[in-house]
Amino acid sequence: MKGLKTIVFLIISNSFMTMAWYGHLRFKDFSWGRNLSLFAIILISWGMAFFEYLFQVPANEGGFKENGGPYTLVQLKTIQEAITLTVFIGFTLIFFKDERLAWNHLVGFALIVLAVFVIFKKW
Repeated sequence: MKGLKTIVFLIISNSFMTMAWYGHLRFKDFSWGRNLSLFAIILISWGMAFFEYLFQVPANEGGFKENGGPYTLVQLKTIQEAITLTVFIGFTLIFFKDERLAWNHLVGFALIVLAVFVIFKKW
């Protein structure tokens, strides 16, 4: 159960972080965002990142093996990176419809999935 909670919290946290890092690139599409200064964009992004931390810190605390969770530190980081790419792909397809995923992107993502397999494999 802790493992699933960790993964769900990491998905939520990465959703907020992706919005903080890349969502501001679409602010200009809204009337309220057309004339924002860089400083205002940074403050809005920090506000979104705050919510990322509300889920990311508990996910790592609860998921870490030394705290009673099921994952080692390396496993936590690997899960987080795989989730980040998955969330990013979904975000890109929804909010940046003019961006296209090419075959080399998909191969690269597949190699990351392979990395997850290798890291979790008991040798």
